[in-house]
Amino acid sequence: MFYQKDAHEIDYRIYGEEMQFVEIELDPEEGVVAESGSFMMMDSGIKMNTILGDGSNQEKGILGKIFSAGKRILTGENLFMTVFTNEGNGKKQVSFASPYPGKIIPVDLTEFGGKFICQKDAFLCAAKGVSIGIEFSKKLGRGIFGGEGFIMQKMEGDGLGFIHAGGTMAKKELKPGEVLKVDTGCIVGFTQEVDYNIEFVGGIKNIVFGGEGLFFATLRGPGTVFIQSLPFSRLAGRVLSMAPSKGGSRGEGSILGGIGDLLDGDNRF
Repeated sequence: MFYQKDAHEIDYRIYGEEMQFVEIELDPEEGVVAESGSFMMMDSGIKMNTILGDGSNQEKGILGKIFSAGKRILTGENLFMTVFTNEGNGKKQVSFASPYPGKIIPVDLTEFGGKFICQKDAFLCAAKGVSIGIEFSKKLGRGIFGGEGFIMQKMEGDGLGFIHAGGTMAKKELKPGEVLKVDTGCIVGFTQEVDYNIEFVGGIKNIVFGGEGLFFATLRGPGTVFIQSLPFSRLAGRVLSMAPSKGGSRGEGSILGGIGDLLDGDNRF
């Protein structure tokens, strides 16, 4: 029996090693939806249109679009998304770039039961017709202590989506009952079968001297999990820690380092 997909069937090619970009090939009338700020370049004949929501078939009427777009504000994302449609003759290309060093991961939703859950800043672009929403946690612990991993995004539909992982990406296939413990910021995404929760690290020495945070995520199989070695929050934190202080910088090789800042009275609480 012939099955008609709701999402557009797009072709793609990923270029680069550490600073990647994905080139989407669109047939006439095909489209791709993307987050603001990810656009890189496109051929003549492709029209760019800013829309409320994600343009998927799940949005029914103006109220549905407003509700879908309003939920995106909770993840810190833009209220609007951008659709790129091939309105010319023949095949056209449009490209989207990674926001920081890492890997672009293609996600075929038909291979994951029509749904994939990812970090709120991991989504890059998807075929038009794929619904991009948010995945609320139903467990109190995730909401209070989840940090970066609390509010997740979800892609639903039967098309291709693309997510970005910072640094090096690891793909883990969890067996039923198998548990993986992960820093919440290092989670890129996982399939809908994976049970996700927040767990207390425990131990007074771990809390006071560990430097790894008080909580980590537990991911229980079965399912597929994508892990990143360099979350953007970690990258930004290291960059800020190396920024020169108001009174100047001692440089990376300073013996005193942060202790020197305390002695000088530069540390502000």
